[in-house]
Amino acid sequence: MSLDTQKIDSSQRQQIMASVQQQLALQNAQELLQKLSDKCFKACVQKPSSSLSSSEQKCITQCSDRYMDAWNIVSRTYANRIKREQQKY
Repeated sequence: MSLDTQKIDSSQRQQIMASVQQQLALQNAQELLQKLSDKCFKACVQKPSSSLSSSEQKCITQCSDRYMDAWNIVSRTYANRIKREQQKY
């Protein structure tokens, strides 16, 4: 089944674009959480067991906080760069 873009009105096109953007945002969030979990688990848990020690919990919390802080800085910087590039044209 293919979409005939000539038969899609502006409102439908906007709805489709919004849906695609939401799906991409969800996918990006899931990927971010997976990377954060993998990275922090590898860095903080030397011997996996049925529970985390208090030091492992603290390490994972700090690692997650640092990872999210870094991700937010990169995201803001990237968004600002895109904004500057768009203003040039």
